[in-house]
Amino acid sequence: MLKHLRAALLLLVLMTLLTGLLYPLAVTGLAQALFPHQANGSLIERNGQVVGSALIGQSFSRPGYFWGRPSATTAPDPKDPTKTVAAPYNAANSGGSNLAPSAKALADTVKSREAALRAANPQAPAAVPADLLLSSASGLDPDISPAAAEWQVARVAAARHAPQEEIRRLVAAHIHGRLFGLLGERTVNVLGLNLALDARWPMR
Repeated sequence: MLKHLRAALLLLVLMTLLTGLLYPLAVTGLAQALFPHQANGSLIERNGQVVGSALIGQSFSRPGYFWGRPSATTAPDPKDPTKTVAAPYNAANSGGSNLAPSAKALADTVKSREAALRAANPQAPAAVPADLLLSSASGLDPDISPAAAEWQVARVAAARHAPQEEIRRLVAAHIHGRLFGLLGERTVNVLGLNLALDARWPMR
């Protein structure tokens, strides 16, 4: 009995050291040595200040900025902790709306978003890109499609008093290709693009 207990305790201590201490330290050390930017959250700085992460979306609503995908994340209601309130891009509560494609609430939400986008972008093409209407599964998506960026060019150019063609060139310069040229879709990081806008055409 004691022999088996001693072996079990020894194995427990050994595995705790290996998987609970040595392995995490090794992985953390390798990540910091090989990929420090990614390991520390892919943070983006401007003038020495952290302004966000390339991995987490942010809310942009001013006409002179490109807008990202809608976010369905929520947070506890400060007035009633048993309820939730909308909190776009809440990294502490990642998740989608979980509404079915047939849900009336989803259809109403999409119609409302489309109406707001058309009102804010009267010069844009008729068809609104899907990623400007539908939230992602995480609610934290930091990227939009090149089509979604192009759809907003006229509004951004007018607000920045900049030529549309130059805004388009800036968008093109911020398009990230498919991984290994094959996997995923081409994307535009909204925060990165907006920071480049501020650097080139500061808001008046």
